[in-house]
Amino acid sequence: MDTSALHTHRWSRRLRRALEAPAHWEVLDTPAQPLADALQSLPLGPYRDALHGVWLGHPLHPALVQLPIGCWTSAGLLDLAPGRRRSADVLVAAGLLAAGPAALAGWVDWSRLDAPRRRTGLVHALANTAGVLLYTGSLLARCRGHRGRGRLLGWAGMTAVAAGGVLGGHLAYRQAAGPDRAAAVPRLAPPDWATLGPVEDFPVGQPVRRRIGELAVVVVRDGERCHVLAERCAHLSGPLSEGSVVDGCLRCPWHGSEFRLRDGEVAGGPATAPQPVLETRVLSGHLEVRLPGAG
Repeated sequence: MDTSALHTHRWSRRLRRALEAPAHWEVLDTPAQPLADALQSLPLGPYRDALHGVWLGHPLHPALVQLPIGCWTSAGLLDLAPGRRRSADVLVAAGLLAAGPAALAGWVDWSRLDAPRRRTGLVHALANTAGVLLYTGSLLARCRGHRGRGRLLGWAGMTAVAAGGVLGGHLAYRQAAGPDRAAAVPRLAPPDWATLGPVEDFPVGQPVRRRIGELAVVVVRDGERCHVLAERCAHLSGPLSEGSVVDGCLRCPWHGSEFRLRDGEVAGGPATAPQPVLETRVLSGHLEVRLPGAG
């Protein structure tokens, strides 16, 4: 390995370590837990699931942040061009207005994370909060005619938001805070009928864990009908077999996501992706399952 490649490798490794560090800062748990509890107690009603992105099928926060980031990036570029003062000012203000809903959606998602991801998310939020404060100062300076100060504060705000965005990407993709954890189920489910055991082995209304090859499933018997879903929650891989059955839904024991037994659709967040459901049949008193639509 030549000198330049070795230098790049070392720099990249330091950067990755820096991004991974917040997940180990246990001191952040002291403010994080009461803040998460307060956010979970907010009387948001059905708006909570809307902010999670249940209606969209994936988290809403990453989509909402595009507007403030786009506004502020455009404002920064216009600050470099002559005669574009008013346009830049409007974009800074628009970014501040759009930051509110984006932040609220992010905080609602953050409150349902586990401790290591919550720590990273808190540092991500603090960086973005610093960016918002800097852009607020930038707008005030512009309104008072201090153009140079306004531009400098705006560029400083963009630096803070960019740092927060890098941490947000690390949280979403490296720490997998947002992806559908059950996306691989169709590739693991049996294409042909596989037996899970006698129907009478499954108590009515009680989730039971079974395994078919590499795939863990949860069986819920509802009278004469059995529902079979992927066992690991699509949100953060919670064990649904340890959950509870409530009004025709299976509730995750970790974060309270609810999935309809009949089709796996999300009845309550924070999960946004439906839980995979397997096709079932009873043959000679034995429950059999397969990948839906196979055969």
